[in-house]
Amino acid sequence: MKITYDPRTDTLTVILKEDAPVAESDEERPGVILDYDEHGNLLSLEILDASRRVTDTRRIEFQMTG
Repeated sequence: MKITYDPRTDTLTVILKEDAPVAESDEERPGVILDYDEHGNLLSLEILDASRRVTDTRRIEFQMTG
């Protein structure tokens, strides 16, 4: 998994599976774009205007449970 933030475009991207071709993109909610492969598996999500939607775009926490 890879998470990037581009301050120039104010876009936060979470890539769940790299190097997989995107077959379909869907704007599930305004400003939230989901990318799927040919089997309908979620590959990535993109949050537009991220600084308005995310608490702190410069800080990322990762936690595993279980």
